[in-house]
Amino acid sequence: QVQLVESGGGLVQAGGPLRLSCAASGSIASINTMRWYRQAPGKQRELVATITGGDSTNYADSVKCRFTITRANANNTVYLQMNSLKSEDTGVYYCRAGARIVSEYIFQGYWGQGTQDTVSS
Repeated sequence: QVQLVESGGGLVQAGGPLRLSCAASGSIASINTMRWYRQAPGKQRELVATITGGDSTNYADSVKCRFTITRANANNTVYLQMNSLKSEDTGVYYCRAGARIVSEYIFQGYWGQGTQDTVSS
């Protein structure tokens, strides 16, 4: 199986930065697309940023030019650099990875447990 562990969340003032990390571990043969989602209180989970195995990226309109997703394949980690944070960025941030474990031939999606980010205005 694959475990995803997020870190880096916390409380930050509006306009400040925050950097999230998500490390994948387990019997991993390969990881392709990795994504960050967030869920604000009372709202549905939404896709924030995507990075493919070829390092192509895509962002939700609400975070373009403020958030940057990157990955370090050597340690199966994806990052989300968040700048110019706004109160509406508050929520639980989850990472998701498409991964293939060594005993299988297909990719499956795995979720992290989430990390709380709170932006105070």
